[in-house]
Parts: sequence; structure tokens; C-alpha cells
Amino acid sequence: MVAVNRVFAAQLAGLPVFGPDGESIGKVRDLVVGLRVDRQPPRVLGLVLELATRRRIFVPMLRVTSIEPNAVTLATGSVNLRQFHQRTNEVLVVGELLDARVALASGATAVLVDAAMEPSRTRDWRMTRVAVRERTGRLARRGPVQVLRWEELTGLSVTELAGQPQGAAHLVAVFEAMRAADVALALHSLPAKRRYEVAEALDDERLADVMEEMAEEDQKDLLAHLDDERAADVLEAMNPDDAADLLAELPEREKDRLLELMEPAESAPVRRLLEYSYDTAGGLMTPEPVVLAPDATVAEALAHVRNPDLTPALASMVFVCRPPTATPTGRYLGCVHIQRLLREPPSDLVAGVLDTDLTTLSPAASLGDVTRYFATYNLVCGPVVDETDHLLGAVTVDDVLDHLLPDNWRETGLTHA
Repeated sequence: MVAVNRVFAAQLAGLPVFGPDGESIGKVRDLVVGLRVDRQPPRVLGLVLELATRRRIFVPMLRVTSIEPNAVTLATGSVNLRQFHQRTNEVLVVGELLDARVALASGATAVLVDAAMEPSRTRDWRMTRVAVRERTGRLARRGPVQVLRWEELTGLSVTELAGQPQGAAHLVAVFEAMRAADVALALHSLPAKRRYEVAEALDDERLADVMEEMAEEDQKDLLAHLDDERAADVLEAMNPDDAADLLAELPEREKDRLLELMEPAESAPVRRLLEYSYDTAGGLMTPEPVVLAPDATVAEALAHVRNPDLTPALASMVFVCRPPTATPTGRYLGCVHIQRLLREPPSDLVAGVLDTDLTTLSPAASLGDVTRYFATYNLVCGPVVDETDHLLGAVTVDDVLDHLLPDNWRETGLTHA
């Protein structure tokens, strides 16, 4: 028996989903409704769940036995793990209905900010209520939210949704609590029109984080949609190695145009990375690892690796070099593993705890060489040093995996045995 009678989509999105025995299955990411040709409330067909493997699957509403304020429970039975694919006349409530412009019975225009479903006597769920905010003018204060019956609105047919320009403020708000990789997957599942609207609403930093997690084709498509100035700004906000990977896939003229629009300080490391083949250590590396001078203390090193913007792999190792410490650095002296830093007195110098025996990677090392290097030394990060002992950057295990996995791994997720 379902525990509540009215459920709003924005509150449902993100809730954990459990099986009948309490086993964790995934999280709710969206609701799927089948829109009607008349103005009657559409039937809610099911939920889009995201598994721990990031695969998105469809679960029919008849499988839902309980919807609580903090969790959803499914009935006994196997879950179909096939990738979710949206069909004609199906609409994603969170992904496509939020921020839609609708017409009220009074003739006024409003923006849909949420939608609620209710169960019927036949155990079907219907999208019976919508929360809207009336549009009173671009510069006017926002009006109050009204909860109306579905039948009281117009503008929610499939053709009307496809044809109208649509904001993305409320959808972006739903995305705020999600990891960039999960937002990238959500955008991949949306129609191109809606994907572009969300991209335009995201700030440069957030869009850069999301694009770094996208498949190559989605990256190029989104970059092509942005005007050149915005595209250059987003590329500047991306990690240099990710920006270089993306630019390397563009036609030469387009690549050069975007590099010229980028700030010289931001484009310089990207240009250096573009000199290397994508499947070498030079092409895989990031030019922004943690680099310190030999007179830095252990406390300073630990402070640097606490930076929340660092990936766990980059934070696992500190590289010590003669000035300058920006890549390409002065003479490379060695590295310090984070486990060693944690065992040493904070006032000691990093120069006294260096690992000088660890083999370094040449920028020309092949992907196979890099893979064997990580396996041999049980590392998640390794230094890339040129023939004159200058540190050029560091390769991390996530960059290696990204090149070893199939091209479409971001969309397909992982399959269960």
C-alpha cells in the first residue's frame, strides 16, 4: 500500500529506492508520463532509477509498493536492468516539464515549477496537479506559487513543449545536489533542445565540470551550440587536459579560433598538451599537479592536498622541484606520497622525505607503458618528466581508465554479472 496520496516530482527526485528486503537499488532521477491529446491528467508510467553503476533503468509504477518522505520501496521480483530509452509521447517530468511555460484559464502566462501525482482507484498514478508561478513581467517581483489542476492549464502537449523556448532555473536547482557525472548522464538522456537550455542556464564553472564528464560526441555537440566567447570561457574553466582532449577532436580552424579567444595564461598549458598524441603520457597528463619547492614543510604539503578541487588521485602525491614550481618546472627532485606525509612531523621539510627512487614517465610513453607503470608500482598518480629533468605534469589513473574503456562507457554504465 502506498503511504502518501500526493507526491511532487521535485521532492521525489533523488530519493533512495529499496527492494522488499531492504536492499538498496538506486535513486529516483525522474518520472515518466504519457501525455494525452486532450487536457486530462496524464498517466504516470513509471520511475527512472539510477543504479550505483550510473545505469538508468525504467521501473513501472505497478512495481512501487510504498512512497515515503525519505524512500521508495519496490515489490518483490527482478528488476529489468536494460538501459532506459524514452519513447514517443513520453515526457520526463523533471527533465522536460519543469520551467515549461503554460497558459492559465485567465489567459495569463505562468511557469511550471513542479508537478504532483496521485494514485487512482485502479492503482494507476495520474499527474493531477501542477505548481505554477505566474509571469508578471521580466522585471517584476516573482508571484506566489499556485497549485492547480492539470486540466486548468494549456501548453503541455508534446508538440507545444517541443516548440516553445523554456527556462531551466528549476531543473538546474534539482541538479545542484547531484555530482557532475550524474548531471552529465541526465543531460545525455534529454532532448537536444532541453540540453541546450540547461547548458545556457549553468554558470561557466559548473558547465565545465559537467562537460568533463560527458562523452566526446556530447561535448562537441554542446560546445558547437555555445557562442564562441562562451565556449572559450567554458574551456578556460575546464581542466587543461580535458580541454585539450576536446579541442583535439575539433577541426583545425575551429580549434585555433577557440584557443585565440582564450586568455593566454589559460590557453598556454592547453597548447602544450596538444603537442602530444592523446595516447601518450604527455597527452594523458594534467599540467597542474601539486608541486612544491624543497624548502616547503610537511604541513604546507598537507594543506595543499586538502584542496577540495583536487581529485583523490592528484591528492595522493606531492612533487618536489626546484623553482619555478609551475610546469614545466625547474629540476625535478622527487615525490612524496600522502601516506608518508601523514607519518612525518608537520615542521619537517618535504626535501627530507622524498622518494627519489620512483621511476618517472617520459611524455612519449605509450598508453600501454603507462598502464604497466601503474600496475607495477601500485600507483594512482605518476610524474611525467622530460629528458632534461623538468616536471611536465602528472598522469592519474582516472585518465588512463578513460582511454582504456569503450568510447560509449559513460552512456551504457556497467552491467551486472
